[in-house]
Amino acid sequence: MNAITQRPPMNPYLVLAIAVVLPGGGHVAAGYPERGLRFAFFTMLMVAFTWHFSTPEQSFVGRSAGGLFVWALSIPDAYKLARIRYEVWKSKGFRG
Repeated sequence: MNAITQRPPMNPYLVLAIAVVLPGGGHVAAGYPERGLRFAFFTMLMVAFTWHFSTPEQSFVGRSAGGLFVWALSIPDAYKLARIRYEVWKSKGFRG
């Protein structure tokens, strides 16, 4: 496969930005849609659990802390996967 037919992977910093804005979106952008959908699902599930089991006096962040935690875990994971894919692509000589 030559450099013309091989599409470059998305820039890892762009994947990082997408992951910060949208839970699971960074994984989808990096080429791991199943993993991204799992992170999005578990983010929403944990938001629902913590919202249900916390008191109404808690802040929004406190009531959705479980989902925010899963989302926070997904951000460096998406960046890491995108960075690995990008570096492997570069090492194979498909530079533009």
